[in-house]
Formats: sequence, structure tokens, C-alpha cells
Amino acid sequence: MLHLRYFVAVAEELNFTAAARRLHMSASPLSQRIKDLEQETGHQLFDRSTHHVVLTAAGAALLPIARDVLEQVNSIPWRLGEAARPRRSTVFLGVPAGVHPELRERVNTLAGRVRERFELKRWPGATADLVTAVREGRLALTLARLPVADPALEQLTVMSERLGAVVPADQFGGRESIALAELADLPYVASPAEITPAYFDQLDRQLFELGVKKRIKLSHTGFGGAVEVVSCGLAFSISMLDAKSPMQGYRMENVAILPLTDFHPRLDTALLWHRDRARGGDLEELVNTAREIFGDPLDM
Repeated sequence: MLHLRYFVAVAEELNFTAAARRLHMSASPLSQRIKDLEQETGHQLFDRSTHHVVLTAAGAALLPIARDVLEQVNSIPWRLGEAARPRRSTVFLGVPAGVHPELRERVNTLAGRVRERFELKRWPGATADLVTAVREGRLALTLARLPVADPALEQLTVMSERLGAVVPADQFGGRESIALAELADLPYVASPAEITPAYFDQLDRQLFELGVKKRIKLSHTGFGGAVEVVSCGLAFSISMLDAKSPMQGYRMENVAILPLTDFHPRLDTALLWHRDRARGGDLEELVNTAREIFGDPLDM
């Protein structure tokens, strides 16, 4: 089963380094596990060189089989739970950091609407971990920062939040907005990759392409660490603009958050669930109610 999980990760990423990061392991043992699987199946599964990784015909044939096997195994806990569940089930909804209070209010509305059938509890975590927990049946639903690409899950976009530049106030005091071009000489600092959603990897590439070349890399800290660097005048960062966002709580002396005039980034949040559990499964009632409550996405 582990070898199939490794194979699916590499097949979806087509990059051993990215797949190893997703699996929380190093690339070298991952490569060896794939070689072991190739020896066991008697087929080469990937054509790989220093420049590319592609599926062979055998690898392409194995991928849907492997996904099906893994989904069946992952579904065992919640299928057993469904068979033995009491009339009122306790289920968990994943919540990533910095969720807007209006989105939390909709979660509370959902909990109230389904309370006769489900006791809905929130569970915190990073988007990648929460998505994995839904896929494996440990969470019923999760809010997640997009993009998320998982064929086993369905998603409903529930919020789009405008982002702005977090800048040193002593350099840009009194301003109501700022152009990205004005920040080209200031390094960009993001929170560590292990706690930020995949969107911020895309954002980092966009900023580089738009002329922001300098970077400050942080580790073992959260967004508060990035704001600390901004407060010292060493860099700028990107965060939610809306004053009601919990991320505004990280503001400190000499920090301002300004809308960008020549760049308009947005962070989208979706509600995700396992499609098999919603279509005639144990979560059909819960998901149908969630669709009603979250059906009109919030635009902040």
C-alpha cells in the first residue's frame, strides 16, 4: 500500500522532489521505493531524466488502478463507522488558519441546521493536512485554501479575499494604495512554506515575473514573523486586505496594509468533501445542507 501511495504521488506531481515534499520524505528513498515497485510489477513505470519525469504506458495503466485501490482502503474507516454509527454522529470540519469571521458564521449556521443528525465540531490545521484528512475519512468536510487538485474530492468555492501589500509604514505612510513597481527594490518575505497554502507558491512566482526578485526566507515562524521583518523596514509581504480578517490581528507598529494598483491577487477558499461519502453515502444530508448555506460565495 505504501508503494502505491508513493507511485500515485510521483504520477500526480511528475516531479520526485515535489512528490517527496508532499509525502514528508526525501527524494532519494522515494526514488528507491519506485524502483522497488517497478521490480515487483516487472514494468518500468516512469521515463525519468534530469529534465523530466513522464509516465510510461505501464505507469499510465497502473495509475487508475492504484487510485481505486487506495480509495477503497482509505474508505474502510468511515464505511465501518457508517455501519456502526449511532443515530446522531459526531463529525469534524477542518478549518485552516486565518478563516474570515463571516465564513465562520456560516459554519455555525451549518452546525445549527444539522444538529438533529450531526454534532459538527471544528478541527484546525494546514490546508494540505486537512485535505488529506478528508480524503482518508478522518474529517467529514474541510475549508481549504485553493488551489486543491484531488480527484476523490468535490469542492465548492465559498469565499474570495482580496490581498494587499504589507509594507513598512515609515516608508509609505499616508498612502491609500501602492504600485507593485514601487516595491521592486524591497525583498518579499512570506511565511514558511510548510504553513502556507499552495496559492502562495504561485504568488511568489507571479511576483518574481513582475519584477520583485529579492527574497527573505523564514523558517520555524508564522505570519507574525514575516510582519516582524516588515515592521523593521527590511521587506514587504502579502496578506488579506479586509479589516475584519483575523490576519489583521498581526498588525504591529510601523506596518500598513495597502491595496495594490497594478496587481490584484486574491485568495480563494473552498469547502471540500469526499464525493463517495456525499453521493448516497453517510454525509449526503450534511453536504446537501452545506451546499445551501455556502452556495452564494462571499467576496471580500
